[in-house]
Amino acid sequence: MNHDYGTHFRHRIIATGLAALAILAVATPSRVLSAELDRIALEADQQGGAVLTLSLSKRVAQRIFRLHNPERLVIDLPDTRRRARLPQPPEGGVVAAVRSGVQGRRTLRLVVELRSPLQPQLQPMAAAGGYQLRIALAATTAAAAAAATAAADQGISTSAVAAAPKPPRSVRAAHAPLGEHNIIVAVDAGHGGDDPGATGVTGTREKDVTLAIARALAARIDREPGMHAVLTRDGDYFVELRARMDRAHAAHADMFVSIHADAVRDHGVSGASVYILSERGASSEAARTLAEQQNAADLKGGISLADQPLDVRSVVLDVTQSANIGQSVEAADRVLGALDHVGAVRKREVQQAAFMVLKSPDIPSLLIETAYISNAGEERKLRAPAEQQRLADAIFSGIDSYFRKFPPDGSQYARSHGDEAGHSTELARSGF
Repeated sequence: MNHDYGTHFRHRIIATGLAALAILAVATPSRVLSAELDRIALEADQQGGAVLTLSLSKRVAQRIFRLHNPERLVIDLPDTRRRARLPQPPEGGVVAAVRSGVQGRRTLRLVVELRSPLQPQLQPMAAAGGYQLRIALAATTAAAAAAATAAADQGISTSAVAAAPKPPRSVRAAHAPLGEHNIIVAVDAGHGGDDPGATGVTGTREKDVTLAIARALAARIDREPGMHAVLTRDGDYFVELRARMDRAHAAHADMFVSIHADAVRDHGVSGASVYILSERGASSEAARTLAEQQNAADLKGGISLADQPLDVRSVVLDVTQSANIGQSVEAADRVLGALDHVGAVRKREVQQAAFMVLKSPDIPSLLIETAYISNAGEERKLRAPAEQQRLADAIFSGIDSYFRKFPPDGSQYARSHGDEAGHSTELARSGF
């Protein structure tokens, strides 16, 4: 498996709906870019910050994130061509320079160099004949930055479309240093109770195997300083699919991992597979969230869709979902590579499907088919505690690898391993 971040994204065509991430679609040179950046305005404000306004010919699913040491704000505009001149920053202001380039073939990237840490506040709005994206770069205190960084680095922001920033939400273990929160992983054992799942040729039930592996994975996660696991079920009982997602949200999870063991009629089929949410599944969930007011709950980072106009909710949700699926792809690829090192992998590419448990719009979510319980040899292995532990260790290895490269701000991982390694590598390859 190839785990290089840039190479991974260059060689995988996911879907056009993921254009808000730097997951690049291969296109023919003759195809016309669908949006144009017509104007870029940069002005100082009276509070010591600045306001960057982008005027586009149409709405795009932008991605915005921050980089540190030095401080930068990165704005990716998929399927967009720049016609506007780059602005000259005000003398002595907080913005040192504005640069642009093309990421891949179709994503316009703007890089705003900052002289000090600033909190971006995103205000997308319709404009006459197009779309306008206003980004307020506000001077921020350390406390405000800590609350807002997670949202900003995922392509969303605590802005006029959101309620006041909430304190970081986490579960703190005894081994976590004071002032740093744990990375929370929701571990979901598939099936349970009246739903046994698939059954092997000798009677092994999927619900029992998945619970054993989930418990082993949770225990391994809890042994790692700076990480904590939450089980969506810890016994032989059934949990509704949407309730599993809700439990992950209630735990403020940074990742959701659902454990399964597949079955097919061909008993010779074997190997593991890893799934993320498909474009169709993401679209259907977005439509449900936007249509039903009771689903407009807070997203990670304190972003609330409740009581916001439909067009604003749609923009924020599009950005959040796109960033989330991109994170899921990267995490899934690392887990798949780790599984490949300990046994056969059935499908060597990350798969996409509309599984209900993958539909959280703001939590990177994976569904792992650990093996085929319908295969006699794999069924026998799945019953063995040593194999269950081996699979759990491999899954943990992939999760750990992902968070070491992309640690949430304020976590022990961020302090230990740096919170910009992945983005810095990507920018370096892009000439930024």
